[in-house]
Amino acid sequence: MSDFRTALSRARGLGAAKHGVGHWISERVSAAALVPLLLWGVFAVLQLARLDYAGAVAWLQSSLVNPTLLVLLVVTSYLHMSAGLRVVIEDYIENNLNRAALLLLNLFACVLFGALAVFSILKVALGGAV
Repeated sequence: MSDFRTALSRARGLGAAKHGVGHWISERVSAAALVPLLLWGVFAVLQLARLDYAGAVAWLQSSLVNPTLLVLLVVTSYLHMSAGLRVVIEDYIENNLNRAALLLLNLFACVLFGALAVFSILKVALGGAV
């Protein structure tokens, strides 16, 4: 097997970080999980569009399946978004300080908004808001 790296890059230890495959696989798995969840989500939105607030609350509380799938949709969406933005930031932001700040902002924003969404779904599903 031939090595296409230069002698200087071999001496400096430059090359693949050996972790890109794991990120690639996790993005593909989350994308594959989102397909059926989004199909269910579109179906749910079409059902909810005909209802008022009380009907939407009743729909969410009517079975265990609806809030479970909604939480899975939200969590998977935020995980997928966070991973995708991480790759974009790592690839296109050259300044290390800016990159680190944007990676932290990406992580905190996705965790915060995802947690707020899950908390809101669970609060309504468990009867906390009517």
